[in-house]
Amino acid sequence: QVQLVESGGGLVQPGGSLRLSCEVSGRSIFQINHMGWYRQAPGKQREMVASIISGVRETYADSVKGRFTISKDNVKNQLFLQMNSLKPEDTAVYFCMIRGIVDDYWGQGTQVTVFS
Repeated sequence: QVQLVESGGGLVQPGGSLRLSCEVSGRSIFQINHMGWYRQAPGKQREMVASIISGVRETYADSVKGRFTISKDNVKNQLFLQMNSLKPEDTAVYFCMIRGIVDDYWGQGTQVTVFS
């Protein structure tokens, strides 16, 4: 079974930083061509935050460019999202996703709240 577990969320003040981790089991992320982070904020649609495509190309939502960095560790089989200069509008549940052969796999999400 493929399982994704996010961690690292929490409450942080504006301008602060958080590092999200996604532990993947049941599938080697080395073989995954599309993986990334999505977020769902209250009253908003789920949106792509950052992705790694074909193992080499990083894509980011315009709203997080220059502030967020996606990375992965093939040995640890983990995906990361470094979030700096956090803003209140970054508040959301963040989900990790990897694209499989016949389906996409999602974690349960981790809450990120940016508030003074």
